[in-house]
Amino acid sequence: MTMKIIQTAQAPAPVGPYNQAIAANGFLFTAGQIALDPQTMTIMGEGNVEVQAKQVLTNLGAVLQEAGCGWENVVKTTVFLKDMNDFAAVNAIYGQYFDEATAPARSCVEVARLPKDVLVEIDCVAVLPT
Repeated sequence: MTMKIIQTAQAPAPVGPYNQAIAANGFLFTAGQIALDPQTMTIMGEGNVEVQAKQVLTNLGAVLQEAGCGWENVVKTTVFLKDMNDFAAVNAIYGQYFDEATAPARSCVEVARLPKDVLVEIDCVAVLPT
């Protein structure tokens, strides 16, 4: 199996022993993205789930782009929420990135805590373009 590490300065550097994404066997597997500004590594939108969701998806989009993918290549996402009461707000932002007719499969779970105490984290799996 051939694996390729995907890294871009347009998304936050990992805050632990992992990579932004790995391309393997025709798929791209991303690490979870949180609302870190890639240049300053500070949390954007403290306490504001909409601002955080936009930053998360901006970061995720940068990783996808670095791998030669777009939102249309995404086949699965996992959304982690600190509070499920934020589902509608995050869903509204998420819907700006995915066409409902071709949106990927998705799981959404509430978790006790996220890295750096953010409100939302999203990861995805995409099909690499041929």
